[in-house]
Amino acid sequence: MAESNVVDILAVFPDLEPTANAIEHLRSLGVHDECMNIISGVPVTEPMLGRPHQWTNVPRIAMGGAILGFLGGAFLSFVVPYLYPYPIQVSSQYPVPGPPTVVVLFELTMLGMLLSTFLGVFLDSYFPNYRPMKYVPEVSDGKYAILVECPHVEEKKITDALKKLGAESVRPAEAQHL
Repeated sequence: MAESNVVDILAVFPDLEPTANAIEHLRSLGVHDECMNIISGVPVTEPMLGRPHQWTNVPRIAMGGAILGFLGGAFLSFVVPYLYPYPIQVSSQYPVPGPPTVVVLFELTMLGMLLSTFLGVFLDSYFPNYRPMKYVPEVSDGKYAILVECPHVEEKKITDALKKLGAESVRPAEAQHL
């Protein structure tokens, strides 16, 4: 609707503790978790900042890959020996031996899960992304940034609160090509 009313603020913090305090204070000012984005150069989990757990489809994609890998291993182990015109019979052994079958099933299940997990993380992180993104170079130096994109809050109140909570810089966010 009215895109001009959207507050777009980027605040840079020197450490993780003031960042977590700022997130908590922003919640008390009426900013929802969906409106805040944490930009960090190091991995930061949701509990470290007191944020709710984010939903991801990577476990489902990994399970699907494991099932496909298992089915591929079952095909190689149980179907391929019977595709020969004259099955190879060694003494009184079965055409499908037990121990090698277990190894093939395990390895192809793990291979399917590994490949699908990589693909799931790759797609879930929206990589590669060719559109302009909001970013601050200070994040590469170990700082933390909070990006607030919210339509229903006052910009002045948010800016003052972030400065009071220890932000090194508070400025309007600008999208730029990385």
